[in-house]
Amino acid sequence: MLAYLLLLAGAVGVLAWLATGRVTRWLRRRAILDRPNERSSHTVPTPRGGGLGLLPPLLLGWCLLAVLVGERLHWALAAGAALLALVSWRDDRGGLSAGIRLLAQFAAVLPAVLLLPGPVAQGWLPPPVDTAFAALAWVWFVNLYNFMDGIDGISGIETMAIGVGLALTALVAGPADAGGFGLLLAAAAAGFLVWNWHPARVFLGDVGSVPLGYLTGGLLLLLAAKGAWAAALILPLYYLADATITLVRRLLRGEAVWRAHREHFYQEATRQGLGHAAISLRVAGAGVALVGLALWSLAAPAPALAAATALVALLLYELGRRR
Repeated sequence: MLAYLLLLAGAVGVLAWLATGRVTRWLRRRAILDRPNERSSHTVPTPRGGGLGLLPPLLLGWCLLAVLVGERLHWALAAGAALLALVSWRDDRGGLSAGIRLLAQFAAVLPAVLLLPGPVAQGWLPPPVDTAFAALAWVWFVNLYNFMDGIDGISGIETMAIGVGLALTALVAGPADAGGFGLLLAAAAAGFLVWNWHPARVFLGDVGSVPLGYLTGGLLLLLAAKGAWAAALILPLYYLADATITLVRRLLRGEAVWRAHREHFYQEATRQGLGHAAISLRVAGAGVALVGLALWSLAAPAPALAAATALVALLLYELGRRR
């Protein structure tokens, strides 16, 4: 099984690399470009929609693995990701209302959340409340993944770190299915990252970031539902913290939180002159450390979560220290 997983992940990574290259050229010929504006972190028009290259190899590998695993949840995840890719591509091309986007996200999340094998909140909430909490948390995670995809390389790095963390966590303590699908996420992100590393030749677009957030969030909820709640919190903790703190700050100021902005900690760092590659490398370093802490959390959840919180706080301070 391990040899099959490694072979499948390698194939997904290579296909994502090849397909993203072809999609990048197609997007440029069609002039489907993200043009710089006052909120942008890039300075030249760049093709947007690289998720069209990343997602098909990932979903193909996902379905091949789902055949072996035989769990309905993973088929629901594949279907939900495909739905969100279609809606998000339409949004990339012309813009959809926030209401339509949220409706599609809940349509993708609700069938899958009902297939989770246990309570996400570890039994602290009544079952209906636990289900509602998981659905809301998942939709928020989908959106924060989209919000955080604002500089070259950052989402590819984050997805690789979480995917590898899922795989290693499964290797140590299970669940094996979350680990195998996490490895596919990491491989697809690596193939895309070749084209997205600074200076990026293509951006994910919503067609990439929204389905990636959905699939990653689903696997993290699966990890929590099978008891590894601390690892499920630790692996994405930087993205969770940066996006959530920024959202709360904007809410307290009475701002329209659904509008684009440049107030994330990593965006502040770019405004102060830190390059895209330097920021993404810092996120990568934190991601490696968080993987280690997630593994430690399998034996000592509370100390590992406390250490992860301190690590992310230091990273946020480093990125936003001149706010």
